[in-house]
Amino acid sequence: QLQFVESGGGLVQPGGSLRLSCAASGFTLDNYAIGWFRQVPGKEREGVSCISNSGETTNYADSVKGRFTISRDNAKNMVYLQMNNLKPEDTAVYYCTSGGYWYCAGYIPRDPMDYWGKGTLVTVSS
Repeated sequence: QLQFVESGGGLVQPGGSLRLSCAASGFTLDNYAIGWFRQVPGKEREGVSCISNSGETTNYADSVKGRFTISRDNAKNMVYLQMNNLKPEDTAVYYCTSGGYWYCAGYIPRDPMDYWGKGTLVTVSS
């Protein structure tokens, strides 16, 4: 059964850092682009970053460019999101999912799957 499990969220002060992890079970990630998304209650889920299957291509939403870094370890079937210089507006539940292809369409995986885990909550507050 395909499942994504996100972890690493928490409460952090503005300017702080967190590293999110995305683990996939029932699914091998290395053929697909993977994306991170986030959602604030009452708003639509939005794309944050995408990484191609090899890790050669990474793209970011303008709002996180220069602060977030996406990476992957295909041997471990894991994808990560390093978040630095966090801002209150980064507060959200963060999710990962796979695209249907090896490449990204901008900062979102091409044809993202409609499989979502529980997400991990990131709260940026002083």
